[in-house]
Amino acid sequence: MIPWLHEPDFPPLSRALAEPNGLLAAGGQLTPAWLLAAYRRGIFPWFSEGEPIMWWSPDPRMVLRPGHVRITRSLAKTLRSDRFEVRFDTAFAQVMAGCAAPRADGHGTWITAHMQAAYLRLHELGYAHSVECFKDGVLVGGLYGLALDQAFFGESMFSRVSDASKVALAHLARFLDQRGVGLIDCQMTTAHLSTMGGVEVPRAAFSQALTQLISPAPEPQRWPTAPEAGHNWVRTSE
Repeated sequence: MIPWLHEPDFPPLSRALAEPNGLLAAGGQLTPAWLLAAYRRGIFPWFSEGEPIMWWSPDPRMVLRPGHVRITRSLAKTLRSDRFEVRFDTAFAQVMAGCAAPRADGHGTWITAHMQAAYLRLHELGYAHSVECFKDGVLVGGLYGLALDQAFFGESMFSRVSDASKVALAHLARFLDQRGVGLIDCQMTTAHLSTMGGVEVPRAAFSQALTQLISPAPEPQRWPTAPEAGHNWVRTSE
């Protein structure tokens, strides 16, 4: 059994279920206070339309180190070509809508209208951010997540043309590395993120890292609308 929450007082992560992996609690709200309290502890909401809010902290946890994102030869060529115009925080709601759109693999529909409204509010407060890829003035890919002090919690990404989401992630990683951010949380293990340098860490180690990277009261962040130009995209792997 998992507890039903009435206040954002989450149980110890050690009480999360092994099956389904990481389910910790249910109930509560998607207000900024609840969400910030959860993410600071390495907990995130994930539920489908019509279900109660469910809170998760899986073990192991996939993370990316911003300075060690893997750039293949083909991706480096795309990054140097300026095929996409990359922006920050200029189309947050549209990025969430793109991530929420149904996909061939069935993913995306968990980003309900309720979730979109909750994270848009976090964006307005300066905690949630988006990286956007435009081609010929049209949004064709991007990602969004939460920035809390020196940690970034990736939520979802989408791509309507080849490499758009990879370009968004590469620019995010470079930007975060320049700001001294220690890790990008990927939540769940995926083959796609593994190819870009994602590694699994035990939940206990992930939780310990967050205590060093995030203060008890993280301040909102205002990001520039465009990444710094002139980066030499070094190929690190095939």
